[in-house]
Amino acid sequence: MHALPAAMQLLVAAAFVSIPLVRHRYGPAAEAAAVAELRRQDVRPEVLAENGLRFDAGGHETAVPAAVAAAMIGTAVLNLAGVGLAQPLTWVFSSLVLLLNTGIVYSNLTAVKSVQAAFRRKGTPELARVQVAAFLKAAENAFPGWVRAQTYIRNTVVFAGSAIALVAVSV
Repeated sequence: MHALPAAMQLLVAAAFVSIPLVRHRYGPAAEAAAVAELRRQDVRPEVLAENGLRFDAGGHETAVPAAVAAAMIGTAVLNLAGVGLAQPLTWVFSSLVLLLNTGIVYSNLTAVKSVQAAFRRKGTPELARVQVAAFLKAAENAFPGWVRAQTYIRNTVVFAGSAIALVAVSV
């Protein structure tokens, strides 16, 4: 039985589940703020739906975190049961979670540039007019202030928990 990696995997699962929960609760307010900002910029708010921009917990914003949480819970159960397959699965899933979370952090840090690039690729004059930084800031400001701290904590839990789980199954 490997309680330490299992505990870390359960923490990582909880961290990933928090993503759609926060977006479900506060996403509609973020979308309303983004729509208001688009109107302020004299851009039709329908461009959000037309271009697949969402602030809620729909689509991949729920499916990916739920899949990660399920994999981590399943591997934690195997670790607690002392099943030999738990070690290689911990290596695979914890490594993938580290890579995935690195991608999430990078995406968050480069959101303005990536949204600007996506809007340019669409080639529509209306999207080219969007002041992306202000648009994203309006949406971000609709989330409560504690969400920023929760994001840092979540990332810390995911990075540290995954690393600890990897080390724990290796010794």
